[in-house]
Amino acid sequence: MSSQCLDPCPDRVCVGRRAFSYIGDSVRNLKFLGHSDPRAPDSGCTMGQVKFGPYIGRDFYRRPCLEVAAELVGLILVRRMADGQLLAGQIVEVEAYLGGGQDPASHAQRGETPRNRSMFGPPGRLYVYRSYGIHDCANLVCEPTGTGAAVLLRAVEPLVGIEQMRRNRSLAKGSGPKLIAAGPGRLTQAFAIGPELDGRAVARGQPVALRRPPPQLEGLAITRCPRIGISKAVSRPYRFCANDNRYLSKPIPKQRTRSTRPTPRSGG
Repeated sequence: MSSQCLDPCPDRVCVGRRAFSYIGDSVRNLKFLGHSDPRAPDSGCTMGQVKFGPYIGRDFYRRPCLEVAAELVGLILVRRMADGQLLAGQIVEVEAYLGGGQDPASHAQRGETPRNRSMFGPPGRLYVYRSYGIHDCANLVCEPTGTGAAVLLRAVEPLVGIEQMRRNRSLAKGSGPKLIAAGPGRLTQAFAIGPELDGRAVARGQPVALRRPPPQLEGLAITRCPRIGISKAVSRPYRFCANDNRYLSKPIPKQRTRSTRPTPRSGG
């Protein structure tokens, strides 16, 4: 019997035997190394296919920013390129930035401007800005329109389209995956998320979407700790990270604020 995938589908990821030794970590042993590009039927699966979960709907983002941030860790970030190629990875690190004048470190603290307009909604959209004129940062807008709350995507563990992510970042072919999307700027480069996507909905049928993980990648333990790279409200524990994950932008501080597992997710 052939070991190749007989029915490649954008919803499925090939799971190969090498996965168990190539990117193993203490959180889980099963890793995805294949891809689901329908143009490449000979993807060489040796252990079948695993299907991503349902798409995340807009109601997910209408809730309080800190609640959304905690539940984003573990979800699958999906990027559909213009040529149809699929990129995907599991979110392992985010930071929440509150609206309503509650967060001195937030871009929304002084109100709406042309630069931060997308941050004020509606929820479930991208807020993409350029940091220090060097790299782009991608945020997911939360809470009702006008609030100005968003969650910064800080790190993703690559799963699908890894070689394309390397090309997007001008990395050598076959280079280690650890730093492909570890950090906000690396993440947007790897997933080709730029200012042209600012204000776009994050939903099924859009260039960027979120999906629930398959059972094999559920149940990440999460730590809350202070945000990094800011100069105001530095002690607030608004950074959410997957425990013991080597794809984080920076290690979790030894003095952790809180370690917990995600509660059952709501809102689609």
